[in-house]
Amino acid sequence: MEGQAVREYGAFINGAFRAMGTSTFEARNAASGALLATLSRCGPTEIDDAVEAARRAFPAWANMTAEERSAKILQFAALVEDRAEELAQLECMDTGRHIREMREDYRAAVSHLRYFASISLAHHGFGRELASGYLVAKRVPLGVCGQIIPWNDPVVMTAFKIAPALAAGNTVVLKPDENACVSVMELARIAADVFPAGVFNVVPGLGEEAGAALIDHPKVSKLAFTGSTEVGRLVAHAAASRLISTTLELGGKSPSIVFPDIEDIDAVVADATAGVLMCNGQSCLAGTRLFIHEDIYDTFVEKLVAGFRSLRVGPPLNEDTELSGLIHQEHAERVISMIRSGIDEGAQLLTGGDLVEVPGFEAGNFVAPTILEVANSMRIAQDEIFGPVLCVLRWNNYEHVIAEANDTPYGLAAGIYTSNLKNAMETADRLDAGCVWINQYFNLGGGVPFGGFKESGLGREFCLETLNEYTQLKSITVATSTPTTNQGSTN
Repeated sequence: MEGQAVREYGAFINGAFRAMGTSTFEARNAASGALLATLSRCGPTEIDDAVEAARRAFPAWANMTAEERSAKILQFAALVEDRAEELAQLECMDTGRHIREMREDYRAAVSHLRYFASISLAHHGFGRELASGYLVAKRVPLGVCGQIIPWNDPVVMTAFKIAPALAAGNTVVLKPDENACVSVMELARIAADVFPAGVFNVVPGLGEEAGAALIDHPKVSKLAFTGSTEVGRLVAHAAASRLISTTLELGGKSPSIVFPDIEDIDAVVADATAGVLMCNGQSCLAGTRLFIHEDIYDTFVEKLVAGFRSLRVGPPLNEDTELSGLIHQEHAERVISMIRSGIDEGAQLLTGGDLVEVPGFEAGNFVAPTILEVANSMRIAQDEIFGPVLCVLRWNNYEHVIAEANDTPYGLAAGIYTSNLKNAMETADRLDAGCVWINQYFNLGGGVPFGGFKESGLGREFCLETLNEYTQLKSITVATSTPTTNQGSTN
């Protein structure tokens, strides 16, 4: 795909792409620096137009039967699946992530669309008999949903956001991150052949321009955001000021606890490695703090270091690549700076810690997979790094390790490795995390509620409960007889 004509994208509003505006921004291949696309740098005007289009489309979409909306989402999923390999390669170039992982992402995106197309058919209110009649409690959609997604997983995040919103009967204005939005614009192209005009709109632009206009728009009835905790607070404040619903999936500094009774140390090392290096470490879910019991610490860390050093760092479209580059140079420099700050604070560098040169891809921002031995109080053990960096910590006291695992502002995910199921379940109950994985790290399929505690967010995604977050209850009571002059209102 490298060498194809540079793509151009205007805003996708009311079922069609607009012409390019005079103000634009570029999308470049994260590994080579080659120009991939030029996009309109949209702002309040385009956001307002998109919201108005979504408002006009809302009544007809909301009044469709659940079966009709489900059929549209299933059609969309099938078309995305048909183009999955092409779009996965495009997203690899846009984000720098490697192709094998990206293929899995597209399977997850399609699966997620199908899950909500199906589960929405079972999502309904309830009814019951009253003393003087009947109650019907209906689930009704909210209206226009403003959704903002990050750059690390563009198509997966799009599916995660739009599937429940559309299935529940809402319309959507989506603002993808300016650092990786080309594949999302291609999803809009697919959507044009499926959804009625205005149901799904995509507005590219900068966060401080298009994003700010979307979260502050008075006619948006629901906000959903995935990204940093700092920006999440701004979204929450905007939602609170208008008393509208919000779903926030924010930062993480997730712990995993390794007990000394694990049966297969090599398997646990491999799983923990995959857990921190997903998305090249650019994941809010990454298992970035690994607490290892002192009885097995030395052996475990020796195997970890050997594994990290053996990883093949290379270009994203190379099938043999195991770790590719970060999203852009500024982010890679930030990750390296945080590693060096950690070393200055007293962390011991066990491997990695610098950029890796990949011949022919000098613009690739490849950071060596890094392991630091740290104290939990160090800033590098508390702050989200968003890169291929693992902090390892030694423990020997159960109460102490639970306290340290919970001692961050975040509470998104956690992992436990042990052969004792009772111990695993008791430990899971004590960890302040929205998702806890036992003897695995990262298992999120359709139906698994996902969301954070503390500063990792509000609300839940991926599950039936998500549809409740995109609807509200309307109570309708029906009397069994018409009123008479002396009849009062009773239940």
